[in-house]
Amino acid sequence: MEERGNKTIICSVFFLDIVEYSKKSVSGQISLKERFNAFLSIAIRDVPVNDRIILDTGDGAAISFLGDISDALHAALSMRSSLLNEGVRMEPPLLVRMGVNLGPVRLVKDINGQPNIVGDGINVAQRVMGFSDPGQILVSRSYYDAVSRLSQEYAGMFHYQGSRTDKHVREHEVYAIGYPGDFTSTQRSLAKQSRQAGATGFDVVLFKLENFWDAFIDTLARWERRAIEIYRTSSAKQRAGFIGIASVLVVSMIVAIAMLASRPDTKAPQVASAEQVKTEKVQAASLVEQKETAAEERKKAAAAEKKVQGVKQSSRVRTLAETTGAPAVVSLVVQPWGEVYLDGRMQGVSPPLLELQVVAGKHEIKIRNTTLPTYTQVINVKSGEKIKIKHTFAN
Repeated sequence: MEERGNKTIICSVFFLDIVEYSKKSVSGQISLKERFNAFLSIAIRDVPVNDRIILDTGDGAAISFLGDISDALHAALSMRSSLLNEGVRMEPPLLVRMGVNLGPVRLVKDINGQPNIVGDGINVAQRVMGFSDPGQILVSRSYYDAVSRLSQEYAGMFHYQGSRTDKHVREHEVYAIGYPGDFTSTQRSLAKQSRQAGATGFDVVLFKLENFWDAFIDTLARWERRAIEIYRTSSAKQRAGFIGIASVLVVSMIVAIAMLASRPDTKAPQVASAEQVKTEKVQAASLVEQKETAAEERKKAAAAEKKVQGVKQSSRVRTLAETTGAPAVVSLVVQPWGEVYLDGRMQGVSPPLLELQVVAGKHEIKIRNTTLPTYTQVINVKSGEKIKIKHTFAN
């Protein structure tokens, strides 16, 4: 550390801030800070002491990583995992904003002669952190450009968030890992599990419908975020193509609606003579009599058909009940994080992904981490069965 003293270097800076820390009571602040320090110690335990400088900011911390720039990413992911798995379960919940930047800092000594850092690198990290939502990790463009070139897996973890302007009217392009709703969805899942624990009878059916609806909404949200991300990262030519396709679809819908609205439903009335009116009345009376007779015949035929269909329907219901059933539920506990694949298709990153719903039968589940060997488990589940997969990636 001494040889780096009073030098300006380029390093990654991880800045953290506890949300609404100052509004808590003294005892609440102590409780939050103790858990915060414990999580942070776990996040940086694999980084050599000489390769990091920790600054306690009171309501958070700032850490400069003087060695591998990916150390900041690993620490941020570990911190986020601890917050999602344990922080949201605290009372009050521990909510933290996180930002990472790669930039110049100057190593100096503080008033106690201890190593300290100053400079634009730590200032920008604090600005980027300020743009994030509780539980979200935002990184600067400079950090993204550097770390995304170390591995294709690293590049796939980020999604572009656009340009943000700080209070000094300075613009920062930022990229995110995870979404602001991850903490909200986790808290909602915990509350739902608590309510479902003692459910019986019809309440179980209602909870299953609620779970299905939540999964549907989450899927729509993921597709929406993916579409926005593709649009933001596309070129001007590609955006023009997207707009052109959308315009064609909108115009086609408008034309179809207009054609349906303009189609005539009735013909214009014609003036009829008295003889024609009399003839039409006789014909109408005859038609009414024929219709009544035909209606009676149809009622008799319908009654007979209804009996036959009732027997067939009950048979189909029994067959459907025998061949289908409720999906199996696979609960996931992954430390510190991992990408989850079901039968070769990626389902998401756990956490925040806490469970999978799978059909009965044999499945292969893989859990991948960017730096450690992939964990694979083959399961054979029955309809409605609940199983738990727990894996911790360790060096």
